[in-house]
Amino acid sequence: MARLTDRPQPGSKPPSRSPILAPPPRPQLPPAAPALQQRATAALILAALSLIAMIWGSNLQRTVYVVAVSLVVALVGLVLAISAMKAAKRAGTRRPRAAIAGVLLSAVGALFSAVALTGFLVFWSQYMQYANCMNGATTVATQNACQTQFQNSVGNKISVLGSR
Repeated sequence: MARLTDRPQPGSKPPSRSPILAPPPRPQLPPAAPALQQRATAALILAALSLIAMIWGSNLQRTVYVVAVSLVVALVGLVLAISAMKAAKRAGTRRPRAAIAGVLLSAVGALFSAVALTGFLVFWSQYMQYANCMNGATTVATQNACQTQFQNSVGNKISVLGSR
């Protein structure tokens, strides 16, 4: 009869684990290199900047450029975060702290920027007409008229695109 202190014989399979007991703890990996930590932090900062840039749209004619730059910044942040995680895995170290947050926020920023940029490109003429109208609007009534005109022109464009 085998005792608990006996070592398993070579070639024999290890005893099966109980489904009730927790699995044995994994060995802790060493922390990621400082360069990888900095890369992941830079990715997180770029992701946050891309999301903040999406909020700034006071000048309607420059908003397209801000959204395009925001898309590029989000993609750079995504590349930095993913490369930091891959490098940490290759080195056999833990994933940098800010890597997952950088990936998630960069992906959200890139998604929002891409959708907004696509909308600007599809409705470019309507958007520019709306921007010019709003630049010349001095009263609330004329601003409301610009907005109604924009909504009608976008609605017409959508119905034309949908009928194809």
